[in-house]
Amino acid sequence: MRLKDKVAVITGASRGIGRGIAELFAAEGAKIAAVYRGSQAAAEEMVAGITAKGGVAKAFQADVSDLAQVKALFETIESEVGPVDILVNNAGIIHDDLFVRMDPADWAKVIQTNLFGTYNCCHQVGFPMMRRRSGRIINISSVAAEFVNMGQTNYAASKGAINSFTMALAVELAPRGVTVNAIAPGFIETDMSAPVRNKAGDAIQKMIPLKRLGKPEDIANVALFLASAAGGYMTGQVLTVDGGLSLGPVVSK
Repeated sequence: MRLKDKVAVITGASRGIGRGIAELFAAEGAKIAAVYRGSQAAAEEMVAGITAKGGVAKAFQADVSDLAQVKALFETIESEVGPVDILVNNAGIIHDDLFVRMDPADWAKVIQTNLFGTYNCCHQVGFPMMRRRSGRIINISSVAAEFVNMGQTNYAASKGAINSFTMALAVELAPRGVTVNAIAPGFIETDMSAPVRNKAGDAIQKMIPLKRLGKPEDIANVALFLASAAGGYMTGQVLTVDGGLSLGPVVSK
């Protein structure tokens, strides 16, 4: 098992990409602290599935955009599960609209959850990981940071900032043996991406060179590499996992 007895905190773990990562990490021996904001039933159902297979997992409720809640969250996790070896910042939201119509509250919510949430969680594990001279931080970004869509100025801004934050933090933590990387997914079959996928229909798959949408396990497999010993010499990187979408228009012969 590649993550045997490692304590992994995964935010936004109740469904989609976060759930896929939690389930794979658990299968590889990690002890899972699954963080959710509102989907309690889904989180507990996932935890039950992991434990039924002999894994170790526990669900924790917190809003990652709230620093006080995050501080209390990590204190509880360390007390009940153990010191954090792996942090996956997956929690994220979208509130799409054209910029000229965008409610300032929707701008703030997306930045606060996606960017500040990532900062809040990293801030809780950064020094303890440095002190132990080991640790893995994985931030879930998006191809939308560079290949933008209309109506997503807030989302693109949050993910672009996460990419830069990842690289800057990697430089600071590397001397103490802590790696910091990001994964930028393309179109993945999740509840959050459903509105965009449903609106575009089959056009999305035609844009992707691999001619299929991604699945949560496609992202989870990359996260596993970064979290394991195999990814120990990689830091400060943003890995694009999008089936070739970011290559641009491809003409099929």
